[in-house]
Order: sequence, then structure tokens, then C-alpha cells
Amino acid sequence: MNTIACMKWGTRYGPQYANHLYASAKRNMADDFRFICFTEDASGLDSGIDAQPLPAIDLPDRVAWTPWRKLSLWQTPLADITEGDVLVLDLDLLITGPLDDFFSHRPGEYCVIENWTQKGEGVGNTSAFRIPVGRYPEIYDRVQADPEAVLKRWRIEQQYISDLIPQQNFWPREWCLSFKHSILPPFPVNWFKTPELPADARIVAFTGHPDPDEALEGKWPAPWYKRHYKHVRPTPWIGDHWR
Repeated sequence: MNTIACMKWGTRYGPQYANHLYASAKRNMADDFRFICFTEDASGLDSGIDAQPLPAIDLPDRVAWTPWRKLSLWQTPLADITEGDVLVLDLDLLITGPLDDFFSHRPGEYCVIENWTQKGEGVGNTSAFRIPVGRYPEIYDRVQADPEAVLKRWRIEQQYISDLIPQQNFWPREWCLSFKHSILPPFPVNWFKTPELPADARIVAFTGHPDPDEALEGKWPAPWYKRHYKHVRPTPWIGDHWR
């Protein structure tokens, strides 16, 4: 069975984010799948979600609750999963198209988004990536052996993963888009034009702000001195998918 996983910790994202992700996956998967949410607080999660404890990882306190925690997903076994592929999705994603191809595309290989701001540089964006369970154990083992050495050399976890995996397999570019970098009109057009969803998009990532619910309502939390260019018009199509 195909496995989709997300991670939820702290209070930034409530259970509705995991619930919307699960419901959206159900609408966009033809094949059966298992949906796991790794979390320290399972309250409010849909009954169809398999809530599992956060996988163990030893990180310095200053990065323990940052995206570096996603490296814990590279350990074997991962919960009760000892083989197969796991599609890992960030909570702040919008699923807008079929997901089955994310399992049939290069099965058994690591696949990831090509980072929108570093095209051609071989850097993956881990908003949506697929782990071949049991491969590349050094990703987890190396950071466990000497986390400070890893943190000194690499600024962010997705750069670390990109450097340790020699063959980067990127999803087709039209599948995974960034709301801010791929869809939002540039300033000052963003004040007058509503963002449009490309027909071939399957995943839209909302890195940082605005979150999906914020962009839906046309809100972009930002310091006052950035609000003249950090602006988004209410975007109704988000509500068709974020539910």
C-alpha cells in the first residue's frame, strides 16, 4: 500500500492542516493509501489518519523544532515501515491534482521538488519528497553522530540532503509549484490581479506566509514596511482544494 506522511509539531499548524491534507489526498488518489501524521499531539485529527509519535532524533535545542527534524524520517525502520516508498508532504501544501503518479514516477528512488529559487543548481525543496525506506541511512546516521558538525557545514536540511544524495530526481516542474514564486503575480501586478492556478499543477506549496487560509482571504501577515509589496488578492480557488 502507498504511504503518505506528514509531520506536525508545536502550535503553528493546527489539526485542520493535517485533516485538509488527508481529505485532499483522498480526493486525488485512485489507489489505496495509508496516511500517517507524525506528531506529539494527535488531538483533533481525523479518524482516518494514522497518528504516530514523532520519530526520535537528537538535535541541539536551537534547531530541534525546525525543518531539521524532518531528517528523523530517514531512519530505518520508520515506525512500522521497513520497505517501500513514503511520500512526505508538508502541512502547508495544497493538493490540486492527481497524486498517484508521485508513486509510479521512478519507484524506489528519492524524488523531490527542484527548488524554485535555485533552478539548475541541483538543490531539492523538501516541501514534497519521496523517501525510499532503507536507502541513504547516512542522512540520519551522520546527523546523529555529530549534529554540530552537520549544522556548521550546512545551513538548511534540504541542502544537506541534496549534497548527500548524488542523484537528484526532480518531479516534473509543472507538478509542484510555489504559490509565491510560481503563481503570485509580481509586484505591483499582485495588487490588481488574482493569482491563477495552472491546469497541470498537482501540488502548490505555501512556504512561509501567506498560508493557504490567509491567501484564500487575501491576507499576508508582514511587517508594516513590507506590506506595500507583500500583498495577495483573495484567491477563491484555494477554497476548492483546502478543505
